[in-house]
Amino acid sequence: MTFKIKKPQFAMFKKKSTFARRFTRSKIGNFFYCTFLIAGGLFSVLPLIYSVVTSFKPIDELLIFPPRFFVQRPTIANYLALPDLLSNLQVPLSRYIANSLLISIITTFLYIIISSMAAFVLAKAKFKAKNAIFWTIQMALMFNAYTLSIPSYLIYAKLNIIDTYWVYLLPSLADTMGVFLMKQYMEDALPDALLEAAKIDGAGYTRVFWSIVMPTVKPMWLTLMLFGFRSIWSMAPSTTIFTEQLKTLPMVTPQIAAGGTARAGSSMAMTVIMMIPPILVYMVSQSNVMQAMTSAGIKE
Repeated sequence: MTFKIKKPQFAMFKKKSTFARRFTRSKIGNFFYCTFLIAGGLFSVLPLIYSVVTSFKPIDELLIFPPRFFVQRPTIANYLALPDLLSNLQVPLSRYIANSLLISIITTFLYIIISSMAAFVLAKAKFKAKNAIFWTIQMALMFNAYTLSIPSYLIYAKLNIIDTYWVYLLPSLADTMGVFLMKQYMEDALPDALLEAAKIDGAGYTRVFWSIVMPTVKPMWLTLMLFGFRSIWSMAPSTTIFTEQLKTLPMVTPQIAAGGTARAGSSMAMTVIMMIPPILVYMVSQSNVMQAMTSAGIKE
């Protein structure tokens, strides 16, 4: 027995094939698309490259006009001059670096833990005020730091934490962005059946959180580590920190830049030093950022 394809059906298949081929990008289109993306990526990293290059320029290349992008005679004198530029502050450069690292690491760690705990309760617990609390968290995302500066200062004064390390720590722990993102991620990444199975096996809330929840939401807490460390590392509470021993690197960088063009190399050297820790954190967590942000409902 032989089968014959009817002519109208064959025409329909041909029409679908033509329709699919019409919306397929050609090799030339792929070339221009990739070229555009590469050019945009290179343009976005130009400030980073310029900062690194300028930090190795000697004084005569900094003062040359018109300015040159690349350095011809690289030197590390700008880095070696940083301790001398800060010597009049009676605090060594290592103290500022230690303050920044200590505050950023401790605050980021606590920020991730507190955000994860709060998000776990809002995502999986059942109580009457859950929706009201989550709506309050979303409303808090609409206020920026400038709007809340005066109320925040009054709260710090009442708590007697002005000019202490607590003024770095406590405000960052109250940031609601981490709770919002983590809660959105947990709703999809944590099935209720998994948690119920753990409870049947006799696991308590603490065991469930540390053994099941935290390993499952690893992409999101790595994303929070990136965002939290970056914001805390660059934080400079100049209106609440006055003691020189408590200051961090972002608070002394403007003092170096105030020297004008003659100190542009040292200012860029300080900028490069400040860029290194966030870049290292990004290299550790960047593979999980896209997955976590997509699951949390945020479009890049």
